Amino acid sequence: MTATRTAPDPERATLDKAAGENFPVAPFFLPRAWREDLMAVYGFARLVDDIGDGDLAPGGADARLLGVPPAAAADRLVLLDAFEADLRRVFGGTPRHPLLRRLQPTVRRRALTPEPFLGLIAANRQDQLVTRYETYDDLLAYCELSANPVGRLVLAVTGTSTPERIRLSDAVCTALQIVEHLQDVAEDLGRDRIYLPAEDMKRFHVQEADLAAKTAGASVRALVAYEAQRARDLLNEGAPLVGSVHGRLKLLLAGFVAGGRAAVRAIAAAEYDVLPGPPRPGKVQLLREAGVILRGEG
Repeated sequence: MTATRTAPDPERATLDKAAGENFPVAPFFLPRAWREDLMAVYGFARLVDDIGDGDLAPGGADARLLGVPPAAAADRLVLLDAFEADLRRVFGGTPRHPLLRRLQPTVRRRALTPEPFLGLIAANRQDQLVTRYETYDDLLAYCELSANPVGRLVLAVTGTSTPERIRLSDAVCTALQIVEHLQDVAEDLGRDRIYLPAEDMKRFHVQEADLAAKTAGASVRALVAYEAQRARDLLNEGAPLVGSVHGRLKLLLAGFVAGGRAAVRAIAAAEYDVLPGPPRPGKVQLLREAGVILRGEG
């Protein structure tokens, strides 16, 4: 007798990736309404990144849900266009994809605007067209699309947006994006993407071929250390965001900053050799960093 295989649920497959992030997505201590809304936002952000990276669940279910014909299901730009069209239905209509149907009540409840969602889509379009960044400022402009909208959405969902908090949140989110790029240098190179600024690679005498090695040489390690310090500085700049709020939101935002700091420490503990695989912090280190932030010691 042949066992019947159940087709993977694309919605569940996407949401289950929350456990692997460097930062807490919707931890148990938050009010249930916040958790539901943050998971809805995460589902959108994770799915658009998976489209841009070609990491969708096998079988083409997401493409079918978005109305993309099988012949175009592997074309990421076509998928992103279809995803944007479905996003616009969130703000006026009935979305096709279950993750966007899940997002629609959140958008209405929290009066969210399309701009941060469109920014995340634009970042993934850019990933299909731009694979190298000449300067650090160029990379920061990319992070403005790829990372900062997430923090702005968290503030909007929790009803705590102010211009100053948005500024601090942007610093934290950009730092988290830079840290992720450092962890994933080898993986990104496999996709023909390099997020280390070319001007910094030249400064440290790093060639693209050096990034394809099994372990990092001294020049690559020095470059990674330099970029890691930039991420530390941004995390320090954004850390006052935690002290600007109270209650359970303070715990959540401390988790974001702690996740970034713990990841930077893990990279340092690996002596800045990120090429064998992404250095990741343990839970003890994450909790220790969160405790330092909550005590106002750093």
